[in-house]
Amino acid sequence: MSTKRVDMGSKDYISNLPDEILGKILSLLWTNRAACTSVLSKRWRNLLALVDNLDLNDASGNHRYFCDFVDRTLALLSNSTTVKRFSLNCEFKHASSRVGSWIHTVLERGFLELHLETACRHRIDTEFFTSNTLVELTICGAFYAGGRLPPGGVFFPALKSLSLVSVEFTNAELYQDFISGCPVLEELFLHYDNETRCPAWKGLVSSPSIKRLNIYHNLPGLHIRLGCFQTPSLVYLDYSNYVVGKYAVDLGSLEEARLNIRLIDENEGESDEEEDEIFGDVTDLVKGISNVKTLHLSSNSLEVFHFCCKSMPVFHNLVTLSFESDKEISWQVVPLLLNKSPNLETLVIKGLLHQVTDMCGDACVCIPKRRTKNKKKKKKKEEKECCLSTCQVKVLNISGYRGTCRELKQMRHFLGNLRCLETVKVGVTLKRREDNNGNNKYQRITNDVMELPRVSSNCQIQFF
Repeated sequence: MSTKRVDMGSKDYISNLPDEILGKILSLLWTNRAACTSVLSKRWRNLLALVDNLDLNDASGNHRYFCDFVDRTLALLSNSTTVKRFSLNCEFKHASSRVGSWIHTVLERGFLELHLETACRHRIDTEFFTSNTLVELTICGAFYAGGRLPPGGVFFPALKSLSLVSVEFTNAELYQDFISGCPVLEELFLHYDNETRCPAWKGLVSSPSIKRLNIYHNLPGLHIRLGCFQTPSLVYLDYSNYVVGKYAVDLGSLEEARLNIRLIDENEGESDEEEDEIFGDVTDLVKGISNVKTLHLSSNSLEVFHFCCKSMPVFHNLVTLSFESDKEISWQVVPLLLNKSPNLETLVIKGLLHQVTDMCGDACVCIPKRRTKNKKKKKKKEEKECCLSTCQVKVLNISGYRGTCRELKQMRHFLGNLRCLETVKVGVTLKRREDNNGNNKYQRITNDVMELPRVSSNCQIQFF
């Protein structure tokens, strides 16, 4: 097959594009310093006024010339009114004074978004870290904040979204002053999993305006004695942390909570002969989230609810409950959760296999029921007391279903006791070897489920 070369002559089709399109192209090229340098001439240089996004990364070219390049770029854009987003990612060590001057310049220019990331330690001087226009701020890596507050004490009066990833503060008071200096903040994301750095978050979040809060705190060695959430406007909470000593919360507007709370062994490293002591008390936290409509619990959270919650409140508004299973963790708290959720409509379970105990209650079939002399009376009594038979659940969603004998018995238990079921969704999971061995295991698994008796005549089963 022959190919023909099309002679375009000397005509530059790219340069003939509309200015607005060229400005977008230039914004996309900005991550490559070499490419930008080649086009910063003639008409392209004039088009800098149309650039709306600056994404600067010293790993994209020769980092030794990166500082000069950033200085020249910011100087060329000194009169620009279109740039709204500035992103700086430093993989190499630069003079902190120059990095600080870039940040200060961007804040003075009235940008709307600022994203900072560094692999090397750089100090942010809070005295000059303020903007009246910034709406979204992300700080990642080895940045640390220190210094005094700016005059007037307000950092970012227009900021609505703040993300702090492994960012250090010189003290807890400065961190709280930072949050307080964002009076219209709606979204706060705190992520800490680096034990070599002092985290900003020490258990306190206080803001009357925050609506969405995401905390990931993977530092088991840091025992927080008090977790305080003074967030009366909070609508969504995603909280992943080791259990703290006690909680004090104001979560009156909360509608959805996603919890991954893990136990801490305070006697770790001590003699095995000493009795293990469970650290933490989530009673007030659980009470504080009891008005949610949607609740997601990790398998660790189930364990914490069982060991660290002194009394379970009634979840009057709970419509959707989702929880994960783990073969090392039991379902001891599940019957109590179901009994305390009188208006539950959707139950989502990620995996049915869990640790077998004699305390899982009647939510599962771990332990065979003991025979009694009066079998008929005992059987009727057990049916009335079963936490599943009184549930109003209409939708049951099971994922990670492998079709084992134990899982099939559990499905039989659900279908035979959930009286209001309308839809059952089962996600079948097979290993590639099992799916391709010619015996059609998937079909056998689905057939076994379809043949199970259903107490609800309206129940339809779907597979995904």
